[in-house]
Amino acid sequence: MHRGKAFWTDRRGNFGMMTALLLVPLVGAAGLAMDFGRALSIKSQLIGAADAAAVGAISEKSKAVAQAMALAGDGSVPLDDREARGLFFGQMSGELVDLPVDVDIQVAKTNGVISSKVTFSATLPTTFMQILGQNSVTVSDTATAEYQTPSFLDFYMLLDNTPSMGVGATPADVAKLVDATANKSSDANCAFACHVVSTAGVVDYNSYYYLAKSIGATIRIDVVAEAVAALMNTATATQIVSGQFRMSAYTFGKTAVDAQLYTVAAPTTDFASVSKATSGIELMSIPSHSYPNMQTNYDDALQKINAKIASTGAGTSSADRQAIVFLVADGVGDAGKSNCQKKLADGPRCMEPINTHFCDVLKTRGVKIAVLYTTYLPLESNSFYKSWIKPFQAEIPTKMKACATEGYYFEVTPSDGITEAMDTLFRKIVSTPRLTG
Repeated sequence: MHRGKAFWTDRRGNFGMMTALLLVPLVGAAGLAMDFGRALSIKSQLIGAADAAAVGAISEKSKAVAQAMALAGDGSVPLDDREARGLFFGQMSGELVDLPVDVDIQVAKTNGVISSKVTFSATLPTTFMQILGQNSVTVSDTATAEYQTPSFLDFYMLLDNTPSMGVGATPADVAKLVDATANKSSDANCAFACHVVSTAGVVDYNSYYYLAKSIGATIRIDVVAEAVAALMNTATATQIVSGQFRMSAYTFGKTAVDAQLYTVAAPTTDFASVSKATSGIELMSIPSHSYPNMQTNYDDALQKINAKIASTGAGTSSADRQAIVFLVADGVGDAGKSNCQKKLADGPRCMEPINTHFCDVLKTRGVKIAVLYTTYLPLESNSFYKSWIKPFQAEIPTKMKACATEGYYFEVTPSDGITEAMDTLFRKIVSTPRLTG
């Protein structure tokens, strides 16, 4: 009886028995931690491969991006299965190389944004967890990436080459012209280098246009022409894909007698030809110093440039191009019209700031307007200026800014560089994020 009781009350050996009983779950738990730790490590590496594949699938030079940019609208982009798997498995090394992984890569274009989605799933064999009957662990995840397609833009350069753009390009050039014309019997102390030709079409080399050249005075239209030509180099350097930009250039006309929108260069992706054509832009010629000006007709120019623009889009592809009118002018209208906003100078001659109604017509269509305002110089020594332009001088920049699309306005004074200003405004336009909503 004593021995039986001792057997039941003896506690020696309990630890060993408990250890034996707990050994299986303890080993299983340790194995679980090791197998799951390995699974997490592999999953982390696979996520890295998926991230790289998602970015690589829509890299700037990828086939998918080229195909997506060719789409007129939204849609999915076919991706070669071999290319897709190559993008993913090209990131793998070591034990991952022989790992069975299911990979799916999808590419789509929505509102000008190209997105990729990489989904993977891999079944990993376990080691210690097999004790608990778990022979494998599945790991899976998804990686995504987005690529904002470059904006496809059509630029319509509208350049004011009317007589007022014959003013000296800088204060020093203005002073040169005023001094050189001080003793002239007519148009004394004139700051404008008028390009005069005879009615027979013979160039008058005594006109102030050639006087400016002989004394080394640069006029504003010359600087504008040089700036547009130089801008073609910027366009070449900033476009991300071939054909992203198309350029065209127009002036208000070659001669005052038949002033009308003149095509200097039709829309093209050949920037070199545009550069060559625009470098030869000259001031509009007039028959004589006494010829009535009235050639700066912004109403007419904006209506005719509007007619040149067949369509405009969001800029999401080469088939959906955004049209942009790039107006370079001093903002003072001088035309024969009865519905004048300001005072009539002589008879039907109307001197006024730009009428923004015709800007609004373009913007309502979805056309954007960039305005480079070349500050209209106050010419206090000129009686015509004091009588007809000075009264609305303060309104000129305000109206020009109102003509421009929000954020697309830049004023350049005579002491500033027109070339630099045009380059700055162009870069601002092409770097502006495109709305995708």
